[in-house]
Amino acid sequence: MQELTHYINGAHVKGTSGRFADIYNPATGEVQAKCPLASTSELETAVAAAQAAQPAWAAVNPQRRARVMMKFVDLLNRDMDKLAEALSREHGKTLPDAKGDVIRGLEVVEYCIGAPQLLKGEFTDSAGPGIDMYSMKQALGVTAGITPFNFPAMIPMWMFAPAIVCGNAFILKPSERDPSVPLMLAELMEEAGAPKGILQVVNGDKEAVDAILQNEVIQSVGFVGSTPIAAYIYAEGCANGKRVQCFGGAKNHMIIMPDADMNQAADALVGAGYGAAGERCMAISVAVAVGDGTADRLLEKLVPKVETLKVGPYTSGDDVDYGPVVTAAAKANIERLVQTGLDQGATLAVDGRDFKLQGYEDGFFVGPHLFDNVTPDMDIYKHEIFGPVLSTVRVNTYEDGLKLAMDHEYGNGTAIFTRDGDTARDFANRVNVGMVGVNVPIPVPLAYHTFGGWKKSVFGDLNQHGPDAFKFYTRTKTVTSRWPSGLKEGGEFSIPVME
Repeated sequence: MQELTHYINGAHVKGTSGRFADIYNPATGEVQAKCPLASTSELETAVAAAQAAQPAWAAVNPQRRARVMMKFVDLLNRDMDKLAEALSREHGKTLPDAKGDVIRGLEVVEYCIGAPQLLKGEFTDSAGPGIDMYSMKQALGVTAGITPFNFPAMIPMWMFAPAIVCGNAFILKPSERDPSVPLMLAELMEEAGAPKGILQVVNGDKEAVDAILQNEVIQSVGFVGSTPIAAYIYAEGCANGKRVQCFGGAKNHMIIMPDADMNQAADALVGAGYGAAGERCMAISVAVAVGDGTADRLLEKLVPKVETLKVGPYTSGDDVDYGPVVTAAAKANIERLVQTGLDQGATLAVDGRDFKLQGYEDGFFVGPHLFDNVTPDMDIYKHEIFGPVLSTVRVNTYEDGLKLAMDHEYGNGTAIFTRDGDTARDFANRVNVGMVGVNVPIPVPLAYHTFGGWKKSVFGDLNQHGPDAFKFYTRTKTVTSRWPSGLKEGGEFSIPVME
């Protein structure tokens, strides 16, 4: 049985707490490795190493820190297949999806290469008589991130790349379900030129999380996960004087107007609803059809596409549409919610409950489910399922559909499919959701914009990556300067003359 490690001060370090979490192969249900769960003292060892290394790193000029990011990009491309395979082995994603996970993180690293421009301050000449004023963006010090299982490459890079290029040290507490890729990323960052102690990986559970929140040296904490834990980390982190950004749950609606291209809408829903087995915070889990006729035409296109989805392990080839969910507990929760949908009156247009995969009967596979006639009072509508389950809600008017998205407690992402520009523009302007797609089902912004939801999908005032990341990982110092007037006469360089 493989026993994983922490990565502290440039070395793989075995856990000393005596506590471990099982890492499963989601396709077979077998335990393939054990992940050490750090004690508070192990976390403090990493913090001490980070605190020792950070001042010298912050003193390195921004263009040299950016060159480390350039090299890191090269190494990510070099090891792309290795990273994707390790990710798929622990998470269950298909290989193309795993590569996409790495690439979307890599794109943020590429953006960070622009750090010299992004870290420039401001200057005012002659703010007063003989007074100049200027600002500097300086690193926070030691920072930390707590990341989820569903994007074990992308989300860590969304956090640590901007933090490090801004001159901080970073301690990463990844999900204990799939920690191998974060450990590999720490090795690659040092190979790229980051000093030891600047990026460290401490595996753990709530004890490690609480140690991060209570440690006085750590200046900021980033988190992505469920809303209840996001609320807890935000409250505790802020109470302990830290800068905190937390991203929580989602229930993303896609409005389908009567004039939409139904083939395009159905294709978009299949990819956005079932890709990565629905384990995405930006997955579309609610299709809102405006008018019964629209719903009928949509389902006519959608049902056969969902019924023919290929579900299997990543080892079955690149034509697999999605793999297993991450744990047996996740599978059981999805199946429980599906049953509540039936009990509460929804119609199961595609029934994936009896899905079995020969040779992988003990794996965590969940067949595709498609509900129709879902109403807002049902549990499958209210809660984030995080599985391959798509709910169809029928509404009479555009205003009814807009209201659904606006009334839900989550506000991460949403989309509208229509041929009418006025409707699309009105939707984008009015909906109280952080990321909006117009004929785009998963509106994840590119690296030079920012990522973040609204309402109970976010706790904090700054988004991830893009310009907001450089604001989050630096603090501004403003200097007001005045030099006293003095004698300006110096040496005489002209030929002396008689007075």
